[in-house]
Amino acid sequence: MPAITWEVFASRGFETVWFELGEGALRARGRAVGTDPEPYWITYELDTADGFVTPRLRVTAETAGDVRTLDLRHDGHGRWTADGEPLPDVDGALDCDLGLCPLTNTMPVLRHGLHRAPGEREFLMAWVSVPDLTVRPSRQTYTHLGTGRVRYASGDFRSDLEFDEEGFVVDYPRPAVRLTARQRSVTLPSATSRRRVTWTASSMRRSWVTSRRVPS
Repeated sequence: MPAITWEVFASRGFETVWFELGEGALRARGRAVGTDPEPYWITYELDTADGFVTPRLRVTAETAGDVRTLDLRHDGHGRWTADGEPLPDVDGALDCDLGLCPLTNTMPVLRHGLHRAPGEREFLMAWVSVPDLTVRPSRQTYTHLGTGRVRYASGDFRSDLEFDEEGFVVDYPRPAVRLTARQRSVTLPSATSRRRVTWTASSMRRSWVTSRRVPS
């Protein structure tokens, strides 16, 4: 299973995700360690369905004094629950957004092809704060700037992101930068379907950035 690792400047940490990318769907499991706002360890599992819509995100967060878990679910009709409790403030959202996690920028970009074609889209996200795992509504806008370049905006925050051809973040100025090499994909036939498989090179690239830390 291919993997991507980012250095996350906003948390003064790192994240690695292992993923499967198919036609219209993404499945992933990830681990992140950070030291801001306090030392923490995160593990998560993300499932998306047709159109990269999120049906479920499971997260465990560990800090020095606590272990928290979250089971975030979407019923496919716009309604969300957290550990079985309704979340009416995020009703209508299609995506989750795990705080300080570059992976969750991928779903809206892939759904609308914003890394490849002109367009601007506004989204309501079920945003998950890290490490406390509180779920809040977040209004976000993604705007195509050119091939592989998308502007992210939420409130007063703006950042011009670089994506690879598969729709994964390469560079997210100030919050994060990818350390593993760009992905290269081929399509392999199987008995019942054709599935996209992504390969990663073993080489690494390091980007040294001095910047003000901001939330994702």
